[in-house]
Amino acid sequence: MARRLQGIGTPVRFTFEGVAVEAAAGDTVAAALLAAGHRDLRPSAVSGAPRGPYCLMGACFDCLVRIDGAPNRQACMTEVAPGMDVRRMAHVGKGEGR
Repeated sequence: MARRLQGIGTPVRFTFEGVAVEAAAGDTVAAALLAAGHRDLRPSAVSGAPRGPYCLMGACFDCLVRIDGAPNRQACMTEVAPGMDVRRMAHVGKGEGR
């Protein structure tokens, strides 16, 4: 399980699936969700198996989420913002946000 190496610093609050999450200013959405214990962000388009942050550098697209209504956002490349609404992607690919 992921854990923080230091204190949280300046807190930033946002929601994931309607549940409040506290992050540190400067965290990416993926880092904040991992630190809060959320590992499964979307189902695989092929098998439906849970997918979550993997590379944390924008190469793999396993961390796609819906942020403030915008689909297919990479959680590892998006910095948290106060009041941000983050949701799992129900389906990734054709029709989702196009």
